[in-house]
Amino acid sequence: MIAGLRRDQINDIRQALRCWYNRPVGQLLLRQEREQLDGILPTLFGYHIVQVGGLLGNDVLSSSRVSNKVLIDPDDGGKTLVSGAYGYPDAIPIATDTVDVVVLPHILEFERDPHQILREVDRVLIAEGHVVVLGFNPWSLWGLWRLLFGRSGKAPWCGDFLSLTRTRDWMALLGFDVVLVQSYFFRPPIQRRGIMSKLAFMEKLGAKLWPRLSGAYVLVAKKRVTTLTPLKPRWHTKRNFLGELPRPTTRSGRNV
Repeated sequence: MIAGLRRDQINDIRQALRCWYNRPVGQLLLRQEREQLDGILPTLFGYHIVQVGGLLGNDVLSSSRVSNKVLIDPDDGGKTLVSGAYGYPDAIPIATDTVDVVVLPHILEFERDPHQILREVDRVLIAEGHVVVLGFNPWSLWGLWRLLFGRSGKAPWCGDFLSLTRTRDWMALLGFDVVLVQSYFFRPPIQRRGIMSKLAFMEKLGAKLWPRLSGAYVLVAKKRVTTLTPLKPRWHTKRNFLGELPRPTTRSGRNV
């Protein structure tokens, strides 16, 4: 559904998705997603952490202990973070092998070429770097809502939800080892605060009895070391990080 859209149409979807996050269900989801990231990011270390896309806001990385926090976004350009840049997820304007952690908050579902995005993540990450992926689960009540309302073109139901199995497979093909998977949000996406409050019991019950049917998931994967060349100590190296656009390849070309 997303793959055949023009860039300006995807830009409109991204803006609509930001508006959806301001509605009752979006606010509940955002709260849980930030809780998930607050539990994960402090365990990942390094010099540079990159958030690709400002969908969840510009304070998502605040819990990370990594000093250099960067937002890459086609709309904001990182104006409200310590540093940032204008750029699209399938052509990240960062030098190769320089980033320690990349965070993808619902990026793969709402871009034309999720494979290329993951290849870009692989390119910019150092050996043993980590990628954190937040995704919507198609095998859930949220997936049912997508089947019912996806043709309307409204966000988030117009997105191409990726199953956890497919995301795992893509990671394995690129040479990543999945080190953590967590499921969250087991209530149906009903835009009524009263009903959602009454269904709050489903969160603990779902996590215990049907974890695979969660509305969303977070996956953390680690890039494997494939080189036989001894690695220099990281504190002895200087990495040219932001400001150098990657050279275009046949894999990173886009139709605008």
